[in-house]
Amino acid sequence: MTDRRSSPSGASRREFLLASAASAALVTRGVAPASLPRPNQLPADPVRLAVLGVGGMGGGHCEAFLNFQQKKLDHVLLTAVNDVCTSRRNAWAERATKTQGVACTPHADYREILDRKDIDAVLIATPEHWHAKMAIEALQAGKPVYVEKPMTLDLPDALALWAVAKNAKPAVQVGTQFVMDPKYKKAKELLAQDRIGKPVSSETGYCRNSKDGEWNYYKIEPEIVPGPALDWDGWCGPLGKQPWDPMIFARWRRYRRFSTGVVGDLLVHVMTPLIGCIDQGWPVRVIAAGGHYVDKAMENHDQVDITIQFEKGHTMRITGSTCNANGPTPVVRGHKGTLYLSGNNCRIVPENIYAEEIDGEEIKLEGGSQDLLRLDFLKAVRGEKAPESPIELGMKVMVAVDLATRSMWDGCAYSFNPATLEAKRCTG
Repeated sequence: MTDRRSSPSGASRREFLLASAASAALVTRGVAPASLPRPNQLPADPVRLAVLGVGGMGGGHCEAFLNFQQKKLDHVLLTAVNDVCTSRRNAWAERATKTQGVACTPHADYREILDRKDIDAVLIATPEHWHAKMAIEALQAGKPVYVEKPMTLDLPDALALWAVAKNAKPAVQVGTQFVMDPKYKKAKELLAQDRIGKPVSSETGYCRNSKDGEWNYYKIEPEIVPGPALDWDGWCGPLGKQPWDPMIFARWRRYRRFSTGVVGDLLVHVMTPLIGCIDQGWPVRVIAAGGHYVDKAMENHDQVDITIQFEKGHTMRITGSTCNANGPTPVVRGHKGTLYLSGNNCRIVPENIYAEEIDGEEIKLEGGSQDLLRLDFLKAVRGEKAPESPIELGMKVMVAVDLATRSMWDGCAYSFNPATLEAKRCTG
C-alpha cells in the first residue's frame, strides 16, 4: 500500500523542513465523513445484478453485495453469476441463493446473462483481456456496467469501449475505489479554488512487498484443469487459443500478455483519483522505466517509475513496487503552495514568497471504501447520479497505463494526441 506517514517522504529536505515549520501555523478543521446509507433510505425496488467472473476480486464483489442486502445498506439482489470455472460459478450461485432467499443462477456463457431481461446491471471482474468485449456487449444490451480496474488491457481496447460508451445511455463505472476517498474530493475543490496556484507537478505511488513474490498468493488448484471443470478456451477468449498453463490461469497478472502488472493492477488505484483532482487534461507524453530486481521469475516488472506530462502543463511522477513497501506520499505542488495528501488529510503549505497571500490549512477527513463505490454504482444504475469513477476519467488513466507499459518494454517515450486519439513512439 501507499505509505501514509504524515511526513512527505517524496519531498526534498528543504521542502520537508519548511512544511514542518509551517505546520504549527496551519488552520486545522474537520470535515464530516462520507457515510453509508441508513436503512430507512433504501429504495423500494432492487437492482438485479450479475457478476461476470467470480474468482478472486469477483468473489469479493459477490460477498459485498450479499452483505448490502443483509445489512440493509441497499436493495440489491445477486441474480446471476458467470465464470468459466464450473465449481466457482456453482458455489457462488448456491451461496447467494441460500443467503438472500432469492434464486441466483450460474452461467457458463456470459452472453446468456446479457440476454436476460430481468438483469438490471453487470459487474465485470474477469481477467483484463475480457473487460472491453464484455463491457461493450453489455452496453449494447442496454445494461449499466461496473468494470474492474484496469478498465481494459490496453489502449486500443479502451478506445473501442469509449466509442460505444459515448453513444450509449447506460452508465459505466470503473472500479477504482480511491476516487471515493474524501481527501481527493477535497483536493479537487481546493485546486479549483486556486489555493496553491497553478498545479505544476504531483507525485504518488503504490508500493508493497512480499517474500513469495507478487500475486503468488493465488493458489494453484490441481483439480481445476481444462475439461468439465474449466473452459480454458473460454478463459483465453479475445486473446485466442493459448497452451494450458495453471500458473497463468491462477496468476495471470505476472505475465505480460495478460496484464500490465504493477501499472494496471496497483498504480491505477492512486493514479486515477490524482488525475481526476488535478484536472490537467489528457496525458500527452509518458516515459517509464521498469526493472526485474528481486522477483526475476515474474515476467512483468517488480519496480516501476513513470513520468507523465499533461496537456495543460503539469508533470506527474508515479512509483510502483512489489519489492519495497516504502512509497511516496501523494502531493500536488503549485507555484504558490503545496498540497499534501498524507493519510486521510489535506494540508496546504504556502511557498515562502507567497506566505502572506496563501493561508496554510490542514483539513482532517475520514477514509473512503470500496463499498462506497459499489453503492455509487447502484445509484447510477437507478439514474440518480453520474458515476464518481466515470469512463472519461478511465480513458485518461488508460492512456497513461498503456503508454507507460510500452515505454518500459521499448525503452522509449510515447506521446498521445488528444485530437486524433493516436499514440506514437517519440523519436527525439
